[in-house]
Amino acid sequence: MTLRALATRLGLSITTVSRALDGYEDVAHGTRVRVREAADEMGYRPNPVARRLRKGTADAIALVMPTEPGRFFQPAFGELLAVIGERLAAVQLDFTLMAARPGPDEAAVYTRIVEGKRADACLLLRTRRQDERVAYLAESGFPFLCFGRTETTRPYAFVDGAMEEGFDELTTRLINQGRRRFAHLAGPSNLTYSALRAKGFTRALAQAGLPAGRIVETIATEEGGYQAARILLSQSERPDAIICATDHMALGAYRAIGEIGARIGADIAVTGHDNLAAAAFTDPPLTTMEPPIREAGLSIAEKLIALIGGAKPADLQEVMPLRQLPRASSGEGGG
Repeated sequence: MTLRALATRLGLSITTVSRALDGYEDVAHGTRVRVREAADEMGYRPNPVARRLRKGTADAIALVMPTEPGRFFQPAFGELLAVIGERLAAVQLDFTLMAARPGPDEAAVYTRIVEGKRADACLLLRTRRQDERVAYLAESGFPFLCFGRTETTRPYAFVDGAMEEGFDELTTRLINQGRRRFAHLAGPSNLTYSALRAKGFTRALAQAGLPAGRIVETIATEEGGYQAARILLSQSERPDAIICATDHMALGAYRAIGEIGARIGADIAVTGHDNLAAAAFTDPPLTTMEPPIREAGLSIAEKLIALIGGAKPADLQEVMPLRQLPRASSGEGGG
């Protein structure tokens, strides 16, 4: 069954039938209903490529994962992206995933997406404090949404976890337990999440009247956490609490603490963020936190759909509270 055959059957022009199937309101409601009923009866299915060409859309959301060679995917994003993809598929939007190393390669990918109209909007992960992706997309007038925030003064759509508040709450909780010598293993300072988590950590200590904690910046991996923790533990006055920006870093800190024979949870509290699947099965189980992943994924998808529909970016901003998961690594709970 072709569009021409359907138009002939109904005694309408091909253009009218096409616009009726695409839901254009310049076609009378009764005609749209008659065309859809006839299409269903005759088993007509629009050619998706032709439909996109007619509408001038890609029917797709693009995600360019910033990555280093050999590190395409971060496990923490797995469930989030599955929820987003499922919701977008329900409204017949493809979810296209690509990878590019930050820098010229990444910029070239975004240029191809925008100039080639390969997507209707972009989802940005691992936002930077001064984010060239945000600047380029905003200047191009191309719809985008960030999972995370940035320091741009332009209005933009985002969903993020309340990381400053979450790390403040966690640090305050450990202060109330009697911890006094704090250190923070921070991620790269150009990433917004690193700045927000360090800010919450620092604020809690200041409010409690405690000395500023030592902050060591490193890469957000097990190796980075291990090396940074070794530096902290080599000092004459060791910390009794190490607040890590990510679970991966916390797992690296575990090894460094084990090498000096200290007890995690009793002698030194260790905490992370992300709630990796392994976090509940470490010895001892790792205290961590996370945004409500499913709710965040649904919110991101709905906001992307709204952006494509013409919603204002400034009206599509949400900060979600973190879910705190106290476990034995901070001397809280048994598992």
